[in-house]
Amino acid sequence: MKALVRWLLIVVVGLLGLQLFFVLRIATMALIAPESTAFQRSEAWRIAQEGKNGLRWRQEWVPYARISDNLKRAVIASEDDGFASHDGVDWDAIEKAWQRNARAEQQAARRAQAGRNAKPRIMGGSTITQQLAKNLFLSGERTLVRKGQEIVLTFALEQLLSKERILEIYLNSVEWGEGVFGAEAAARHYYRKSVSQLSPFEAARLAVMLPRPRYFEKLPNSPYLSGRAEVIVGRMGGTELP
Repeated sequence: MKALVRWLLIVVVGLLGLQLFFVLRIATMALIAPESTAFQRSEAWRIAQEGKNGLRWRQEWVPYARISDNLKRAVIASEDDGFASHDGVDWDAIEKAWQRNARAEQQAARRAQAGRNAKPRIMGGSTITQQLAKNLFLSGERTLVRKGQEIVLTFALEQLLSKERILEIYLNSVEWGEGVFGAEAAARHYYRKSVSQLSPFEAARLAVMLPRPRYFEKLPNSPYLSGRAEVIVGRMGGTELP
């Protein structure tokens, strides 16, 4: 019994130490931009493992003021329209995503029984802050433990950083294609211009790419991409910036 209690105490102390480490890392981000994220490091490893060492890695940090308001509005309108006002987690969106995923899994099971493609399309529900928490520190696995850690980190980000800083870090680190990270690199890669010069439609197209950037990078003329971008442009006028 004593040995079990001792091990439980070690685990608890270890978890508390890990949380303290995360909090200190987040606190430094109020002043110092992160050099890389856990997702970027995993991508660099994947690219190296696949023998794509010749791939050019694109990323250039730009301050919040130099990022086009068109892109800020487009990303918020597309990814998280309540970003400026919520506390980091949109519980309604999570519930809706849970319900959609349950229906998708049921449909996939029926397709499997009929001998058709059975892989369900899993929907998110994560806010911009949650996406940043995951990209900064966590793996891409889908478990309840990882989701719980993501929510803890999300609240830490919201408490320690301003909304502007959260959006600034997100836009400078999110993936926009194979080896393309951050808004400036994306603007240069797709439009040969600085992020500060993006038009509303260009910004909307970039925003629509975010859930599946490598997929849409290969389909630049996708009708869905253009059609969805038009919808986002229509929403941008009513989007609140932090």
